[in-house]
Amino acid sequence: MEFKLMSTERTFFGHPRALAPLFMAELWERFSYYGIRPLLVLFLTATVMQGGYGFDRPTAAAIVGIFTGSVYLATLPGGWLADNVFGQARSMWWGSILIACGHLSIALAHLFGSTAFFVGLGLIVMGSGLFKTCASVMVGRLYEDTDQRRDAGYSIFYMGINLGSMVAPLITGLLAQEYGWSWGFGAGGLGMLISLIIYRVYAKATFDRLTNDLPPISRQKMTVIVLGLAASILAIIILIATFPPLVIASSMTYVLATIVVLYISWLFIFGGLSGNEKKRIVLCLILFVAAAVFWSANEQQPTALNLFAQDFTDRQVGGFLIPTVWFQSINPVTIVIFAPIVGLLWQRWPVHGLSSSIGKFIIGFLMCATAFGVMYLAANLVLGGQHQVSPLWLLGAYLLFSIAELFVSPVGLAAMTLIAPKHLQGQMMGLWFTAAALGNLIAGLVGGHVDPKNVAQMPDLFGHTAIALLIVAVLLAILVPLMKRWVNEKIV
Repeated sequence: MEFKLMSTERTFFGHPRALAPLFMAELWERFSYYGIRPLLVLFLTATVMQGGYGFDRPTAAAIVGIFTGSVYLATLPGGWLADNVFGQARSMWWGSILIACGHLSIALAHLFGSTAFFVGLGLIVMGSGLFKTCASVMVGRLYEDTDQRRDAGYSIFYMGINLGSMVAPLITGLLAQEYGWSWGFGAGGLGMLISLIIYRVYAKATFDRLTNDLPPISRQKMTVIVLGLAASILAIIILIATFPPLVIASSMTYVLATIVVLYISWLFIFGGLSGNEKKRIVLCLILFVAAAVFWSANEQQPTALNLFAQDFTDRQVGGFLIPTVWFQSINPVTIVIFAPIVGLLWQRWPVHGLSSSIGKFIIGFLMCATAFGVMYLAANLVLGGQHQVSPLWLLGAYLLFSIAELFVSPVGLAAMTLIAPKHLQGQMMGLWFTAAALGNLIAGLVGGHVDPKNVAQMPDLFGHTAIALLIVAVLLAILVPLMKRWVNEKIV
C-alpha cells in the first residue's frame, strides 16, 4: 500500500516538505555528473606531463561517448531493479553510494593508476542507473493523483537539475585549472556526498514510508547483487584492457541499433498489434531515428566543442584565463532563462495535435543545424590562419544548442506519448532514452576530430553535422501529413 504525505505537514513553498531534500539531492547528483563530464575529454587528451593519460582525441571522445551513452542505458536495468528488487528509496540510496564511490575512485586514480579511473566511471554509470529514474518517480509519489501542485513540483525539481548542471563546470573547471585534475574530479564526489547526507538525514525515513512497498532484501539476494556488481566491474576492466575504446563504441552503436530493429520486428510479428498500432510503432521508430541524429549532434558539446574551446578560442580576459569547461555552463543557464519564455510561447502556439509537436521538433533541428553552421564559419576562420577566434562564436552556438534542446527534448517526449499505443507507452519511453544513448555513442565517435594537428577536418565535421540535421528536418516536414493521418486513424 502506498502512503501520501498528510496535508497538515510543514511545506516547502506550498509543496510537501520532502520535496526540499529531494530537490537538493538531485541538484548535487547533477552537480557531480556535469562536473565530471566536461573534464573527461580534456583530462584524457592531456599529456602525462600535464597529469593526463595522453590518449589521442578520437579515443578520448569515444571513451566519453561510451560513458555518457551507458549512463542512459543503465536506466533500463536500474529502473527494473528499483521496481522489482530494491524499491525506489533504497535504489536511490545505493545509487548515490555507488556514484560517490565512483568519484572517489577517479579522484584517487593518480595514486592507483588508470584502472581506478575506469572502475570509477563504471561505478558512476551503475549508480546513475539506479538514481536517475528513482528521483523522478519519488517526486510524483509526494502528491495525490488529483493534486494540482504536481506539475509545479516537477518544475521546482527540474530547476534543481539545471542549477546543479549550471554551477558544476564553473567550480570543477576552475579547480582543475588552478589546482589539478584530482581537485576537479574530487569536487564532483564531494557534491555527491552532500547529496547522500541530505538524503540520509532529511529524507530517507519519509521516502522509505512512501516508496518502499517491497520487502527487505534477503542476504542471499544481496550476495547475488554484489557478485553481479563485482563481475560487471571486472568486465569493464577486461573490455578496456582488451579492445580499443573506438572499437567498443562502434560495437555498442551497432549492437544498440540491431537490438532496436529486432525489438520492433518482434512487436510486428508477435506483439498482437492491430494495423493502426503497427503504424504508430513505425511513427515511434521515425522519432527514434530523428532523436538519435539530434543527440549525436547536441552531445558533441562535451567533446568537439570543448576541444574547440581549449585550442581555438581566445579565453584570455585581462589577466584571467577562462577555464575551458566554463563554456559548458552556457547550456543550463540558457535553459533556465528561456524555459519560461518557451513555455509562454507554447501557450500561444497553434494547437494541431501531432503536427504542432512535429513543427516544434523541426524548428529545434533547424536551430541545431544553425549552431553547427556557426561552428563551421568559426572553423573556417581557424583554417584561414586565425589561430584563436572570439569566444562569441562558441557563445552563439551554445545559445542555439540550448534553445534547440527546449524545442526537441520535452516536445519529443510529449509526441512519443501521443503516438505510442497506450499499452506500450512505457516501452516506447525506453526506446526514446535508447535514442539518447545511441546519440551519445555516435557523438563520441565523431567528436574527437577537433585537433590542432589536422585543422582541415574541422569544417567538414561541423558542416556535415549541420547537413544531417537539415536532411532530417526536411524529411520530417515531408512526413507530417502521413504521420498526422496515421495518428488520427481509429484503433481497431
